[in-house]
Amino acid sequence: MKLDTLLKKFLFLVIIAVAAGCDNTEDPAAKNRSVRPADFLSDADYKSITVEIAYVEGFQPTPSTVQNLKAFLTARLNKPTGINIVQRPVPSPGASAMTADMLRQLELEYRTENTGGTNITAYFYFSDADYANNSGSSKTLGVAYDYSSMAVFDKSVREFSGGAGKPSITTLQTTVIFHEFSHILGLVNNGTQMQEQHHDDSHEGHCSNQNCLMYYLAETSGIATNLFGGSVPVLDANCLADLKANGGK
Repeated sequence: MKLDTLLKKFLFLVIIAVAAGCDNTEDPAAKNRSVRPADFLSDADYKSITVEIAYVEGFQPTPSTVQNLKAFLTARLNKPTGINIVQRPVPSPGASAMTADMLRQLELEYRTENTGGTNITAYFYFSDADYANNSGSSKTLGVAYDYSSMAVFDKSVREFSGGAGKPSITTLQTTVIFHEFSHILGLVNNGTQMQEQHHDDSHEGHCSNQNCLMYYLAETSGIATNLFGGSVPVLDANCLADLKANGGK
């Protein structure tokens, strides 16, 4: 084989190899799942955050709920270049109950904000269905089902709020979104290391303090009777210390 032919083939292979090496394209879903609590809490790698809220028509968070979420994140996260929240309606899947796998599939279809550069993203889905794992009279109101992904079962939230003897819709929505986002931040002992023992061994990922936002009842309908006065539970001193030690405020 002639030298020029060999050289051409060699250069062709080099070009292909370089092109392949320069392809930094990454699956957005994989990137969203690669983040960890410290990425949300600190500004080491991500300087801003965008929270995407996809909601089924008629099950949108109230404006006050969204304002409360932004205030909560501002108080806890080190994101010097901004905290942004975007919302948009999505079609109902027509299901009466949702599993975690169904939520992941809907996220693949509807999530548009993806982590990249110095901006980290999180995703909420406000559902018009109940959670498939409900049992008895108690209902799960929210779930963190992936590293940056959460769902609020707003049909159930509205069932237990907004009426006589019930908390307002905003109060219950706010409690649920604060609780689920705190799971994303690694509470309790779920990616953010405890500074002192306060894990509820009977309820994985939750705080043993009954007055803390991360007590297990805060994501179930059982919390509704405790919220009639309108006060959203707060993170206790142990949970706050954990977040701060992992890069938060």
